[in-house]
Amino acid sequence: MRTIRDRIASRSLAPGAKIPSIRSAAETMRVSKSTVVEAYERLMAEGIIKSRPGSGFYSAAPLAPLSLAEIAPRLDRSIDPFWVSRQSLEAGGDMLKPGCGWLPSHWMPEEEIRRSLRSLAKLEDRTGLTDYGSPLGLSALRQYLSRRMAEQDLHVTVEQILLTDSGTQAIDLVCRLLLQPGDTVLVDDPCYFNFLALLRAHQAKAVGVPYTATGPDISLFEQALADHRPRLYITNSGLHNPTGAALSAVTAHKVLKLAEKHDLIIVEDDIFADFEIEPAPRLAALDGLDRVVRVGSFSKALSASFRCGYVASSRDWIDKLTDHRIATGFSSSRLTEELVLGVLSSGAYRKHREILRGRLAEARAATLPRLRALGIEPWIEPRAGMFVWGRLPGGMDAAHVARHALADGAVLAPGNVFSASQTMTGFLRFNVAQCADDRVFDILEKAMRRAA
Repeated sequence: MRTIRDRIASRSLAPGAKIPSIRSAAETMRVSKSTVVEAYERLMAEGIIKSRPGSGFYSAAPLAPLSLAEIAPRLDRSIDPFWVSRQSLEAGGDMLKPGCGWLPSHWMPEEEIRRSLRSLAKLEDRTGLTDYGSPLGLSALRQYLSRRMAEQDLHVTVEQILLTDSGTQAIDLVCRLLLQPGDTVLVDDPCYFNFLALLRAHQAKAVGVPYTATGPDISLFEQALADHRPRLYITNSGLHNPTGAALSAVTAHKVLKLAEKHDLIIVEDDIFADFEIEPAPRLAALDGLDRVVRVGSFSKALSASFRCGYVASSRDWIDKLTDHRIATGFSSSRLTEELVLGVLSSGAYRKHREILRGRLAEARAATLPRLRALGIEPWIEPRAGMFVWGRLPGGMDAAHVARHALADGAVLAPGNVFSASQTMTGFLRFNVAQCADDRVFDILEKAMRRAA
């Protein structure tokens, strides 16, 4: 059914076009004819295909309007912090996504997810299937997170943790609590592009501080504090996005000392913790959640379909954040939180994390030489994680390369979408887990030739 829908959506099957026969489809897809019969009957019930007695099956669905992913190259849309997300999320199944920020679906713990779903279906407490969840979120999942954080020397009570619909919502709630329009926020330059998009939505001014292999440039960080008097600093400590760097202990201590001196609040996004081999220092652990807020989610290593994140902070702030949670989302998603807890609390999840780290190491080892062969030099060689921050040769414009690649079926992530100062023109972020297909490098090489 998905195959037929995709072919109609991609316009390889126009209205009235003949659909493969039951026998042909069964042989091509290596399934039984009865499976194809069932699929075709369902598609006819949906009005997507129709049967002509004695002739076969034909497409009945009218062509859907073109999606943004299909017309973006012709619209010449500005490549901004939303561009990569829109292209990646709206891309069809055949689109290559070396610029996206998530793992391939077949890397995820599908069997554990299915097992958790089956357990949830047998839940005796019916309120868990039908009622609103607690605004704070499922207590058992918050207890699990409290234990996980203790492994990083961050000791928090269950009352200091608020579950959210995602890591993005967690940061959004913090911004709603702490920012006013016109406030200044420090970000790393480069930084995760959605930080810039969120700050734009909150009408805050983003000021970038150049990022080094061990954290923000301390002298420029201090200068930015003096010049701009920012309210917040938003960063990744472990496995920085997009560079793959890790915060050093020395830099972490200096950042916290400056934060105390200038009354700065830090939002620490810890979304990539499960990919680390040797954990980097955590600002939240060193600070004890005095002026640091920890946020995270489960979308990267578990499932992006589970929209579930969290905030850990002082108890006073959690109370205020909970009010914002109620105002904007009313309650938590009890079903999602039960699913997440079911997977995380299984012994198989720990093994899954180890497998992921190994697969990512293999993917980095395979991707780096292929990038270098095209003249793309990694800014650093990351020790873990999925990202490589690559510099294009000869002053090439990454946005031009990305547009040419998109036209050929690959979504890239050009450097300036990550840069508040718009000084990353010659960089691309690569997701090594999405670079296994040889076509990625064929398209990339062709796009670079056109952009040169």
